[in-house]
Amino acid sequence: MAELLTRTACDGLEALEIGSLSLAESAPQAMTTLAPYKGQQAALGKAMKAAHGLGFPAVHGSTTGKGARAIWFGRDMALLIGPEPDPGLTRHAALTDQSSGWAVLELAGSGAEDVLARLCPVDLRLTQFEVGASLRTEAKHMMASICRLDKDRFQIMVFRSMARTLHHDLKTAMEARAARG
Repeated sequence: MAELLTRTACDGLEALEIGSLSLAESAPQAMTTLAPYKGQQAALGKAMKAAHGLGFPAVHGSTTGKGARAIWFGRDMALLIGPEPDPGLTRHAALTDQSSGWAVLELAGSGAEDVLARLCPVDLRLTQFEVGASLRTEAKHMMASICRLDKDRFQIMVFRSMARTLHHDLKTAMEARAARG
């Protein structure tokens, strides 16, 4: 029988250091979408707080706690990143494992906003997109989830099948940013 190997979506893609910027795959973690049942978002938030130390994120926001992060992932949906979800959450929401379905990269360094401005049609400046902000948008021609992790650090997620394309597009934008000085 064939032996199957588990590989991340970014397996084989090099980490980059270009100018003041770095690009690398995020450490693989469990990722689960949480879609609250009708009228259950508040109860889900309380259950998340008890189980994982964080609440259900506000629209375009994120929450953190106990080695976990929850990001807004679309209308009435959050993505729990880190731990396996507590089974009790199923009383309040539909849970779907997304761990293998997404490529997750982190772009960090001075000028990260400039790099993303070349790919995304939204204002990601710190004054408009604060630490912890999260949104779904276009990244060049792919749909993406972007979360600001710190002042100069972003998490960018695209469907697994687009990992190489995202890496290439970010590398090109990083090189263009570095060439400008």
